[in-house]
This record gives sequence, structure tokens and C-alpha cells, in this order.
Amino acid sequence: MDDLSIIELYFERDEKAIQETDKKYGRLCFNVAINVLGDDEDSEECVNDTYLSVWNKIPPTRPNNFKAFICKITRNLSLKKLQYNKAIKRTPESLVSFSELEYVLPDNSIVSNIENAEIGKLISEFLMHEKPDARAVFIRKYWFFDSVEDIATRYSFSESKIKSLLYHTRSRLREYLRKEGVEL
Repeated sequence: MDDLSIIELYFERDEKAIQETDKKYGRLCFNVAINVLGDDEDSEECVNDTYLSVWNKIPPTRPNNFKAFICKITRNLSLKKLQYNKAIKRTPESLVSFSELEYVLPDNSIVSNIENAEIGKLISEFLMHEKPDARAVFIRKYWFFDSVEDIATRYSFSESKIKSLLYHTRSRLREYLRKEGVEL
């Protein structure tokens, strides 16, 4: 079933919408959650919470990109769960991903005048000008929290090429943010 048909089921308040969403995006949502949480049980819980959240948001929301909409909800719920769990269930992948970006992104305790939404917009603008390979690798690592090994397999690159792409993209992002007036 295509995304528009699934969205229409939500607008009709038909519970089949959840089944169709699970059928089409269940594995993707679970992969997003497991990459953040590293725990099957917590990931399943986040996926179920995702379906409830989608049910509550549609209507009135009519997402233009249903896949991105559902992934964003899953990711945000997973990050909240990770924060709740604190150090007990953090995965090395998400910790490494966050620590790699620490020197790129501003410290909110020092720079409080910049909204997260503004930084997100700047990062999106930056990524739009990056080469497709660099952009895809960056998103897989820092949005989906995929491991370097998984990204290398997905794109048929060596792990060293992935590490190099990530390093150079982070460096360009840091420079871009500086040029845009973001104090790091």
C-alpha cells in the first residue's frame, strides 16, 4: 500500500492504518530505535509508541513525506528513552556519534542564544550542498546511528573511506557553522 493510502486510513480513523504502517515501515522503525537504544525490548516499545504518536498526529497533520515523518518520531522517542535510561543502556554507536559531533556543534551552556531549530536548519542547508555520498554517509551515521561497518556494507565502501568521509564532512560543517556566525 502506498503512503497516501495509509495516510488516508489515518484520516478515516481506520485501525488498519497502523497495520499497514507496521507492514511497510516496521523494520525501518525498529532499526532506527535499536541503533539508538541497543535493546530489543526498548526498541519494540518505541516502535509501538511511534504508532500511537502517528495515530494521534494524523489528523490534523498530513505529512508530505510519511517515511521521514515516522522515522523522525521513532528517532525522537528513542532518544527520549535513551535519555531516560541514562548510562544503563546506551549503545557505543550512539555515544560515539554524539562525541564525534561535540567539537562541531555549539555548547548550549555557553551559547544559549542559538535555537536548536536554527542549527538544524543550518545543518540541513550545509548537507544540501554536500556530495550525495558524503551526505548519505553523514545522515546514516548521525541520524540513524548506523555503525561505520554497516554504512560501509550499505554503500560498498571500505571502513576507512567511511571514516574519512565523516571526518572531512564534520570539518566542513564546523567551518560552515563558523561562517554562519555560530560560536563553537
